[in-house]
Amino acid sequence: MSELELLNWARGTGLKWALVAFLVGVVLRVTEMWLLGRKADLSVARVSGVAGGWRTIFTRSVPTPGLIKTSALVFIGGYVFHIGLLIVLVLFVPHIDLFRAALGFGWPGLPSPVIALAAIISMAALVALLVHRFMHPVRRFLSGFPDYFVWFVTFLPFLTGYLASYSPVVSYTSTLAAHILSVELLLVVFPFTKLMHAFTFAVSRWYNGAIAGRKGVAV
Repeated sequence: MSELELLNWARGTGLKWALVAFLVGVVLRVTEMWLLGRKADLSVARVSGVAGGWRTIFTRSVPTPGLIKTSALVFIGGYVFHIGLLIVLVLFVPHIDLFRAALGFGWPGLPSPVIALAAIISMAALVALLVHRFMHPVRRFLSGFPDYFVWFVTFLPFLTGYLASYSPVVSYTSTLAAHILSVELLLVVFPFTKLMHAFTFAVSRWYNGAIAGRKGVAV
């Protein structure tokens, strides 16, 4: 298969199958979690818990003094990566063109140098977090293949996308194909790894806060 044929397959058939796997996987995981259910809480509710749920979403998203003192790199690196990911994903003009083709509308993007800087900073944050995981004895002990695999499939689209857009050395056709394929790999594994937290973190935080609030406990 030539570079152009691989690129056309990645843009067409490969992307369609990856999106199907992603959507079906997400639906299956959400359904699975829903069917697990919870035992009925027979205690008398002090308050409804709704306010506690919304409050917990916010409080669990800001650092505590202890966290900043002991795990500043993890917290800052995580936020830097996620902000950079958001910038690259939704404000890079070629990505916006893709969204426009799929959704029928688009929005203004950022200049290419800004996107390049955001991608570099995001990759640097991911590398720093990986090094920290290796060097921290507890995190290294608790880490297994799934953790490193998730890091790899997250880092790869950044690297291939940067090379496709800004490298004058490597072939544009091959790196663009590699970028699209890496994104498709990310989509396929997304629902079945810790990446699923993108859909569940807010719900789980709200649920924990609502249950605690119902009992009169602030979290």
